[in-house]
Order: sequence, then C-alpha cells, then structure tokens
Amino acid sequence: MQTFKYVAKDQNAHTVTGKISADNQAIVVEELRKRKLTIISIVQVKEAAAGPTVSFGSKRIKGEDVVVFARQLATMVDAGIPILQCLEALQEQMSAPQFQSVIGAVKEDIQLGNSLSAAFAKHPKVFDKLFVNMVKVGETGGVLSQVLDRISNYMEKTIKLKNKVQSAMIYPSVVVSMAVIITIVLLVKVVPTFASIYESFDQELPMMTQVLIGVSNALKHYLLYIIAALVVMGIGINRLGRTEKGSMAIDRFKLKMPIFGELIRKVAISRFARTLSTLTQSGVPILESLDIVGKTCGNKVIEQVVESVKNNVREGESLAAPLTKSGVFPPMVTRMISVGEKSGQMEKMLTKVAEFYDDQVDAAVAGLTSIIEPLIIGFLGIVVGFIVIALFMPILNITSILK
Repeated sequence: MQTFKYVAKDQNAHTVTGKISADNQAIVVEELRKRKLTIISIVQVKEAAAGPTVSFGSKRIKGEDVVVFARQLATMVDAGIPILQCLEALQEQMSAPQFQSVIGAVKEDIQLGNSLSAAFAKHPKVFDKLFVNMVKVGETGGVLSQVLDRISNYMEKTIKLKNKVQSAMIYPSVVVSMAVIITIVLLVKVVPTFASIYESFDQELPMMTQVLIGVSNALKHYLLYIIAALVVMGIGINRLGRTEKGSMAIDRFKLKMPIFGELIRKVAISRFARTLSTLTQSGVPILESLDIVGKTCGNKVIEQVVESVKNNVREGESLAAPLTKSGVFPPMVTRMISVGEKSGQMEKMLTKVAEFYDDQVDAAVAGLTSIIEPLIIGFLGIVVGFIVIALFMPILNITSILK
C-alpha cells in the first residue's frame, strides 16, 4: 500500500492537507470526492518519508510518563476533543524528546487512516501488548476514555508496587556493598602492614592471626581473578536467563529463595490478579487476556501455569483447577477465583486478591528491611571483630611475656 499526500479545498474554501494510504491514486481521488473536497494536488510520499516505525533513540521512556499520557488523553477524549488535537497538545506538553517523537509518529499514523491501537502497536517498547489491546477494545466499544483511565490506574499501581520493592532493596544493598568494601580494604591494606611487623617478632603467631594473614595473602594475590570470575559468572547467568530452560530454572530458584522468595511470589500474584482483572473488566476476550497476563507476570514458572490455565479454558474448563494443581498459588487465591467464576464476579474477586497481596507486599517489605538490617550489622560486627582480635592477639601475647 502506498501513501499519498493531498492538498484540497473544503466547501468553505479552506485549504485542507493530509495523507491517505491507498493502493493507487484513483482510490485517493475517489475518497476525497466522498469527503466533498476540491482536489488541488496529490503527491505520492516515499516510504522513507513516512517512517512511523523507526526507533527513537536508545533511552527508555519512563512508565510514569506513559501513565500521565494515558490519564490526560482519557480526560481530553472524555471532553469530546478529537484524537488528533489531543495528540498535538500532548506532544507539545511532554518533556521527553523521545516520547514527543513517538506521539508524533502515532499522530502521523492516524492521519494515514490507521486506528489509534494500530498506531500504538508500532511502538511496543512504549505501549505494551496490554495497553494496545485495551485501547483496541475501547475503540471498538466506544468507551475509549474509560479504558484509558483504567489503563492509567493499572499502570500507576503496578509502578508503585515495583518502586516500593526496589526502594526497599536499596538500603540493604548499600549496607552490604559497604561491608564488603570495608572488609576487603582491611584484608588487603591493613592486615599486610601488621603481618610485616609480626615477622620481626620471630615468634609463632596465634592460630586466628595465621588464618587472617593467610586469607589476606590469598585475597591480595587473587583479588583480580576473583573479580573476573564473578563478572564471568554474572555474564553466564545473564545469558542462561535468556534461554527458555535457563530462565525457567532461575525463576523457579527465585520463588524458592529464603526470605526473598515469598516476596517475589506475592508480587507476581498481585500482578497476575490485577492484570487479569483489568483486562476482563475492559472486555478483552479471556484467552487473549490470559496470553497477555502470562507475558507480563514477570516469572516463567507463573507464565507456564497461565499457559496451562489458557489450555483448560480453551477446552471449556475452569480457571481455578490448574492454578490449584500448580502449587504456586495459595489456596485462598484459587478459592476466591473459583467463587468468582461460579458467581460471575471474577473481576471483583481478582481485584480483591490484588489489593490483599499489595498489602502483603507492603508488610513483607517492611519486615524484610527490619530483618536484614540487624543481620548485616551483626555480620559486619563479627567480621571486623575477628580481624581486630586476630591483629592484636600477638601484641597482647608479647606484652604479657615482657611483664
């Protein structure tokens, strides 16, 4: 299909310009005549000039920007403002140049005769499958503003949950990093200084001191090799995570991790319930909803369970049965979903599950922070205490001999 740019006059003698996608110029002429426009010129646009699918820079667009965009677009559409005018206003308002370019491309696509959802679908790094499908349903059902508002609420809660977990992990990560750096500096810089002094004593050192000096020497000689091994291990795990079996094994391990595993499970269940609730409430078909939910839950184990659920539903069975068999979802969740299926209140039950697990994540994050802090401080105290005692034991022994 080719793209044609036209200039024409409307019934009020105003100049009108735009673009139309068509197989040939004759179809464009016919379309313009249907619109009661007087044609001035029609020029074919080269493919390179259209370019709505190009990538706009390497910087990622923040989820918060997409939330603001969806919420403001919902408000403007609800006020009866035409889509193109909405996009023009939002394009000028967005501060991120990459997002401005994306909105410009979406606007261009709509001018070519494409739907809003089809225009969004050309930018999957900004508007994911869930976003596109919900917009498509909103366009079809004539409830675009409500759907956009629902999308923005969903994204806002999802981002809030993600940020809450990430912020809770920052403090322990900083403390652990500082503890490791302090320990390495003590072993590599401080201990060798004392070791050279003890060599002049010409006496057998206590066992603790010998162990400490041995560890210090090993670390001093092999520190670069250890760092290189850790980097290689990290790269290996990253590449393993990109394979189907590897990502499945890693995600299964994450769910079984002590302390952190339960938090990851709760986050995944909350995301599963909220996404499925939002999609079904918006009118997205159940099989398509499950397909999107599986890809957005963030865990391969749960994605496999959702795939099993999808197969069950395709065969006319219930949602709850495969969720129960998986062992990943707690009995409370599967029973609430089962009740929701039987009572016809699935969206309500899923929303309650999501809200319950959001609260559970809050409690788990608070508990995790309170547990990790004393553990790290205690570990650091033991390590530093061992180093100090091992360093000063020879000096104390010599002092007692001299007395």
